[in-house]
Amino acid sequence: MRDSGPILAFDTSGPFCAAALLRGGEVLWQGDWHGARGQAEQLFPLLEDGLAQTGLTWADLTRLGVGVGPGNFTGIRIAVSAARGLALSLGIPAIGVSRLEAQVLDAPRPAVSLVAAPRGSAYVQTFLPDGPHPPALHTAADLATLALPADASLLGVDLAVQAESLNRPITPPPHLLAVAIATIAARAPADSPRPSPLYLRAADAAPASDPPPKILS
Repeated sequence: MRDSGPILAFDTSGPFCAAALLRGGEVLWQGDWHGARGQAEQLFPLLEDGLAQTGLTWADLTRLGVGVGPGNFTGIRIAVSAARGLALSLGIPAIGVSRLEAQVLDAPRPAVSLVAAPRGSAYVQTFLPDGPHPPALHTAADLATLALPADASLLGVDLAVQAESLNRPITPPPHLLAVAIATIAARAPADSPRPSPLYLRAADAAPASDPPPKILS
Protein backbone atom coordinates (compact mmCIF):
# COMPACT_ATOMS: atom_id res chain seq x y z
CA MET A 1 0.00 0.00 0.00
CA ARG A 2 1.47 3.33 -1.06
CA ASP A 3 1.79 6.14 1.49
CA SER A 4 0.41 9.29 -0.18
CA GLY A 5 1.41 11.68 2.60
CA PRO A 6 4.54 13.85 2.68
CA ILE A 7 7.67 11.69 2.69
CA LEU A 8 11.15 13.02 3.40
CA ALA A 9 14.10 11.02 2.10
CA PHE A 10 17.83 11.58 2.40
CA ASP A 11 21.17 9.88 1.77
CA THR A 12 24.69 10.74 2.92
CA SER A 13 26.50 7.57 1.82
CA GLY A 14 28.99 9.48 -0.36
CA PRO A 15 30.63 12.91 -0.46
CA PHE A 16 27.21 14.56 -0.49
CA CYS A 17 23.89 15.09 1.23
CA ALA A 18 20.94 14.34 -1.06
CA ALA A 19 17.35 14.93 0.00
CA ALA A 20 13.85 15.06 -1.44
CA LEU A 21 10.26 15.61 -0.37
CA LEU A 22 7.47 13.70 -2.13
CA ARG A 23 3.71 13.64 -1.67
CA GLY A 24 1.45 11.29 -3.57
CA GLY A 25 4.26 10.51 -6.00
CA GLU A 26 4.84 14.19 -6.79
CA VAL A 27 8.29 15.64 -6.17
CA LEU A 28 7.74 18.73 -4.01
CA TRP A 29 11.41 19.54 -3.55
CA GLN A 30 14.83 18.06 -4.00
CA GLY A 31 18.18 19.44 -2.90
CA ASP A 32 21.76 18.42 -2.41
CA TRP A 33 25.09 19.48 -0.99
CA HIS A 34 28.50 18.21 -2.07
CA GLY A 35 31.66 17.97 0.01
CA ALA A 36 34.14 15.37 1.18
CA ARG A 37 33.46 16.24 4.84
CA GLY A 38 30.69 17.92 6.77
CA GLN A 39 27.62 15.77 6.08
CA ALA A 40 26.68 15.78 9.76
CA GLU A 41 26.70 19.59 9.86
CA GLN A 42 24.98 20.07 6.50
CA LEU A 43 22.20 17.45 6.63
CA PHE A 44 19.67 19.13 8.93
CA PRO A 45 20.01 22.63 7.45
CA LEU A 46 19.36 21.03 4.05
CA LEU A 47 16.28 19.19 5.33
CA GLU A 48 14.93 22.27 7.08
CA ASP A 49 15.43 24.28 3.89
CA GLY A 50 13.34 21.74 1.99
CA LEU A 51 10.55 21.91 4.56
CA ALA A 52 10.59 25.70 4.50
CA GLN A 53 10.46 25.85 0.70
CA THR A 54 7.43 23.54 0.58
CA GLY A 55 5.60 25.10 3.52
CA LEU A 56 5.69 21.83 5.45
CA THR A 57 6.74 21.16 9.02
CA TRP A 58 8.28 18.11 10.63
CA ALA A 59 4.84 17.28 12.06
CA ASP A 60 3.38 17.02 8.53
CA LEU A 61 5.62 14.11 7.55
CA THR A 62 4.06 10.64 7.41
CA ARG A 63 7.25 8.63 6.94
CA LEU A 64 10.95 8.85 6.21
CA GLY A 65 13.16 7.17 3.64
CA VAL A 66 16.88 6.85 4.23
CA GLY A 67 19.77 5.53 2.17
CA VAL A 68 21.51 2.75 4.09
CA GLY A 69 24.49 2.27 1.75
CA PRO A 70 26.68 0.82 0.54
CA GLY A 71 29.20 3.64 0.56
CA ASN A 72 31.12 5.74 3.05
CA PHE A 73 30.95 4.26 6.56
CA THR A 74 30.67 7.55 8.42
CA GLY A 75 28.15 8.97 5.95
CA ILE A 76 25.92 5.91 6.24
CA ARG A 77 25.95 6.11 10.03
CA ILE A 78 25.02 9.80 9.91
CA ALA A 79 21.94 9.22 7.77
CA VAL A 80 20.74 6.08 9.54
CA SER A 81 21.16 7.64 13.00
CA ALA A 82 19.31 10.77 11.89
CA ALA A 83 16.45 8.73 10.44
CA ARG A 84 16.10 6.61 13.55
CA GLY A 85 16.10 9.64 15.81
CA LEU A 86 13.57 11.51 13.69
CA ALA A 87 11.29 8.48 13.43
CA LEU A 88 11.29 8.08 17.21
CA SER A 89 10.65 11.76 17.92
CA LEU A 90 7.98 12.18 15.23
CA GLY A 91 6.28 8.83 15.75
CA ILE A 92 6.49 7.85 12.08
CA PRO A 93 8.16 4.92 10.28
CA ALA A 94 11.63 5.18 8.79
CA ILE A 95 12.30 2.95 5.79
CA GLY A 96 15.85 1.96 4.86
CA VAL A 97 16.60 1.76 1.14
CA SER A 98 19.75 0.42 -0.49
CA ARG A 99 21.48 2.80 -2.87
CA LEU A 100 21.87 -0.12 -5.25
CA GLU A 101 18.11 -0.69 -5.33
CA ALA A 102 17.36 3.02 -5.65
CA GLN A 103 19.59 3.35 -8.71
CA VAL A 104 17.56 0.81 -10.72
CA LEU A 105 14.09 2.07 -9.81
CA ASP A 106 11.92 1.83 -12.96
CA ALA A 107 14.85 0.47 -14.99
CA PRO A 108 14.01 -2.52 -17.24
CA ARG A 109 15.30 -5.86 -16.01
CA PRO A 110 17.90 -7.23 -16.18
CA ALA A 111 19.79 -4.30 -14.72
CA VAL A 112 23.08 -4.06 -12.88
CA SER A 113 23.53 -1.38 -10.22
CA LEU A 114 27.03 -0.22 -9.31
CA VAL A 115 28.35 2.08 -6.59
CA ALA A 116 31.99 3.18 -6.66
CA ALA A 117 34.28 1.86 -3.93
CA PRO A 118 37.96 2.61 -3.20
CA ARG A 119 40.79 1.68 -5.57
CA GLY A 120 38.66 1.09 -8.64
CA SER A 121 36.45 -1.50 -6.97
CA ALA A 122 32.66 -1.38 -6.93
CA TYR A 123 29.63 -2.57 -5.04
CA VAL A 124 27.56 -4.52 -7.56
CA GLN A 125 24.05 -5.97 -7.53
CA THR A 126 22.25 -7.62 -10.44
CA PHE A 127 18.46 -7.26 -10.67
CA LEU A 128 16.71 -9.90 -12.78
CA PRO A 129 13.02 -10.10 -13.75
CA ASP A 130 12.44 -12.68 -11.01
CA GLY A 131 14.36 -10.81 -8.31
CA PRO A 132 17.78 -9.46 -7.29
CA HIS A 133 21.02 -11.27 -6.61
CA PRO A 134 22.73 -10.45 -3.29
CA PRO A 135 24.99 -7.37 -3.45
CA ALA A 136 28.74 -7.83 -3.29
CA LEU A 137 32.00 -5.88 -3.39
CA HIS A 138 34.22 -6.61 -6.39
CA THR A 139 37.81 -5.48 -6.78
CA ALA A 140 39.05 -3.91 -9.99
CA ALA A 141 40.53 -7.28 -10.99
CA ASP A 142 37.21 -9.02 -10.24
CA LEU A 143 35.33 -6.57 -12.44
CA ALA A 144 37.46 -7.46 -15.44
CA THR A 145 36.21 -11.07 -15.27
CA LEU A 146 32.75 -10.50 -13.81
CA ALA A 147 30.00 -12.37 -15.67
CA LEU A 148 27.00 -10.09 -16.17
CA PRO A 149 23.88 -10.62 -18.29
CA ALA A 150 24.72 -9.58 -21.84
CA ASP A 151 21.43 -7.70 -22.23
CA ALA A 152 21.61 -5.91 -18.86
CA SER A 153 21.94 -2.15 -18.56
CA LEU A 154 24.62 -0.98 -16.13
CA LEU A 155 23.58 1.96 -13.94
CA GLY A 156 25.56 4.22 -11.62
CA VAL A 157 27.43 7.51 -11.36
CA ASP A 158 31.14 8.46 -11.26
CA LEU A 159 32.31 5.02 -12.39
CA ALA A 160 34.68 5.76 -15.27
CA VAL A 161 37.44 3.49 -13.93
CA GLN A 162 34.99 0.67 -13.27
CA ALA A 163 33.48 1.00 -16.74
CA GLU A 164 36.94 0.61 -18.22
CA SER A 165 37.50 -2.58 -16.20
CA LEU A 166 34.14 -3.98 -17.30
CA ASN A 167 34.63 -2.82 -20.90
CA ARG A 168 30.97 -1.79 -20.89
CA PRO A 169 29.28 1.63 -20.57
CA ILE A 170 27.66 2.63 -17.29
CA THR A 171 24.76 5.06 -17.61
CA PRO A 172 23.17 7.39 -15.02
CA PRO A 173 20.16 6.06 -13.07
CA PRO A 174 16.69 7.11 -14.27
CA HIS A 175 15.90 9.03 -11.05
CA LEU A 176 17.74 11.30 -8.65
CA LEU A 177 18.92 9.27 -5.67
CA ALA A 178 16.79 10.85 -2.93
CA VAL A 179 13.70 10.87 -5.16
CA ALA A 180 14.13 7.14 -5.81
CA ILE A 181 14.59 6.46 -2.09
CA ALA A 182 11.41 8.37 -1.26
CA THR A 183 9.48 6.53 -3.97
CA ILE A 184 10.58 3.12 -2.71
CA ALA A 185 9.91 4.12 0.91
CA ALA A 186 6.38 5.18 -0.03
CA ARG A 187 5.67 1.68 -1.35
CA ALA A 188 7.15 -0.18 1.61
CA PRO A 189 5.06 -1.59 4.49
CA ALA A 190 4.80 0.82 7.40
CA ASP A 191 6.00 -1.93 9.75
CA SER A 192 9.23 -2.48 7.83
CA PRO A 193 12.31 -3.16 10.03
CA ARG A 194 14.17 -0.15 11.36
CA PRO A 195 16.84 1.03 8.93
CA SER A 196 20.30 -0.38 9.49
CA PRO A 197 23.58 0.24 7.64
CA LEU A 198 24.44 -1.91 4.64
CA TYR A 199 28.17 -2.55 4.92
CA LEU A 200 29.75 -4.83 2.33
CA ARG A 201 33.41 -4.41 3.32
CA ALA A 202 35.55 -4.00 6.41
CA ALA A 203 36.11 -0.50 7.75
CA ASP A 204 39.21 1.40 6.61
CA ALA A 205 40.49 1.76 10.16
CA ALA A 206 43.85 0.72 11.56
CA PRO A 207 44.18 -0.42 15.18
CA ALA A 208 45.58 2.09 17.60
CA SER A 209 49.38 2.07 17.79
CA ASP A 210 49.49 3.31 21.38
CA PRO A 211 49.18 0.76 24.21
CA PRO A 212 45.88 0.82 26.09
CA PRO A 213 45.75 2.81 29.34
CA LYS A 214 46.42 0.97 32.58
CA ILE A 215 43.44 0.57 34.88
CA LEU A 216 44.37 1.48 38.43
CA SER A 217 42.60 -0.34 41.19
